[in-house]
Amino acid sequence: MTAAAAAATLSRLAAAFLLLTPQVMAEYGMVHVVSEHGGPKGKDYCVLYNPQWAHLPLDLAKASFLPLKDWSSSLLCSAADLPSQGFSNQIPLVARGNCTFYEKVRLAQGSGARGLLIVSKEALVPPGGNKSQYDEIGIPVALLSHKDKLDIFKSFGPAVRAALYAPSEPMLDYNMIIIFVMAVGTVALGGYWAGSRDVRKRYLKHKRDEGPEKQEDETVDVTPVMICVFVVMCCGMLVLLYYFYDQLVYVIIGTFCLASSTGLYSCLAPLVQRLPFCKCRVPSNGLPYFHKRPQVRLLLLAVLCVAVSVLWAVFRNEDQWAWILQDALGITFCLYMLKTIRLPTFKACTLLLLVLFFYDVFFVFITPFLTKSGNSIMVEVATGPADSATHEKLPMVLKVPRLNTSPLALCDRPFSLLGFGDILVPGLLVAYCHRFDIQVQSSRLYFVACTVAYGIGLLVTFMALALMQRGQPALLYLVPCTLLTSCGLALWRRELRMFWTGGGFAKDLPQSTWAPGPPEGSQPATDSEGPAAQQPAAEEPAGPPSEPSRPQEPEQPVASVPGHQPPTPTDQPGTSA
Repeated sequence: MTAAAAAATLSRLAAAFLLLTPQVMAEYGMVHVVSEHGGPKGKDYCVLYNPQWAHLPLDLAKASFLPLKDWSSSLLCSAADLPSQGFSNQIPLVARGNCTFYEKVRLAQGSGARGLLIVSKEALVPPGGNKSQYDEIGIPVALLSHKDKLDIFKSFGPAVRAALYAPSEPMLDYNMIIIFVMAVGTVALGGYWAGSRDVRKRYLKHKRDEGPEKQEDETVDVTPVMICVFVVMCCGMLVLLYYFYDQLVYVIIGTFCLASSTGLYSCLAPLVQRLPFCKCRVPSNGLPYFHKRPQVRLLLLAVLCVAVSVLWAVFRNEDQWAWILQDALGITFCLYMLKTIRLPTFKACTLLLLVLFFYDVFFVFITPFLTKSGNSIMVEVATGPADSATHEKLPMVLKVPRLNTSPLALCDRPFSLLGFGDILVPGLLVAYCHRFDIQVQSSRLYFVACTVAYGIGLLVTFMALALMQRGQPALLYLVPCTLLTSCGLALWRRELRMFWTGGGFAKDLPQSTWAPGPPEGSQPATDSEGPAAQQPAAEEPAGPPSEPSRPQEPEQPVASVPGHQPPTPTDQPGTSA
């Protein structure tokens, strides 16, 4: 990339940062069509126009309704294509092709037209020209799809009137509220569930009645080596998708179907197991999985989860409703990952978040300077390349369509996207904060603070998106908000050392009071890092106010985690009894 090209790119970025949306003219507009003889209510159709030809009014009330005449059998490339009576005070519809947009609009303007609509059977493109041509033309010119042209005269008849206008795009759409609620809710629920489940599982690991079915959801402790390998794999996969998108997109779709059905089952199985009926099991057999004699209702649930995933795969391109199914599957997938993957220390959390912070920034802001097209690799892969032959979209995002009535929503039905990584990566830190809260009995202070920080970071991301009008690396704002908040809170509470290393929490917690006691003569290990290590062994602090009281049991010291009391099953959402 030359220095001049780099300077031009920087100037465009600066302009995009300083200008607000109402000051940026969009290329999408609307043509509002009504019948000259009354009848059906008027309807808006999408047009793609170039504001350098002529500006369109922002409000329909300020637009002039003119007769819309169908001359699409003509290419309007020479004077011979003009009708004998001309286009006096009307908006003609002509076919695209054989000559430039300038030649068409010059002939239309000279014949008295007040605007020009060019019907296109191909993809719509903004009609272009040069500066001298722009100065010469004083009527708007826009492209209309052939499908919309047929619908106009089918719905309203041959005698119609039309008005061209282009309302401003709002800075933010209401769909951002839906994405915010889904993202923050998933992070909060996943972090709470993962933290509670992890602690309870450690206390129950030696319980004698723990069977194979309770061992099926094992957690995975993330190590620094695993983090490095994961990031390298992410970089490689992203680059491969950029160059071989049409071939690999179906691999990602298949992977999503498998992972989302597993996630949906993982979230629903604890609820199904709580049902007081239909507890029958399959008969004894020698099949690989069925020899464990799983419950019939869980098998039916597995079939249902697979069916939902297949349903999405079949109808994934139905923009009207398939996004709802994709978001539901995506949320359950994120909850499953947050429950399964565990960061044992704040040191591991910091390493993962910082590495992915630079990864996100590089592939969004730096790669435009390295690609021939000047587009961000991350944004182009997430939204689907414009030249893709399959027109498939990657499903690894939460997506909500624009909910306003702007031209952009009418023409493209675009979606606002939030990648699963922008939920999972901070969510792992939120889960760690919840586990640490239980360890130090801090009334979920770390968990609440980190969740609120995530919400604030997401709001900052939306503000940056509105100001810059381009895709943003969400981790650029989420990582500093969550990391600095968690670290600052630990520093303020003088627990930074314990918070950084996990304070012994990465090790196995001791047996609970209802587990078999230690052999005679054995001494429980002590934890010297927490200030509560001097607490008498026979003394236990009271649990949360909502925790039900339990009968008096023989006391047993819990020294590895000072002042910690095993949570009851009510502390864990969705866990089977």
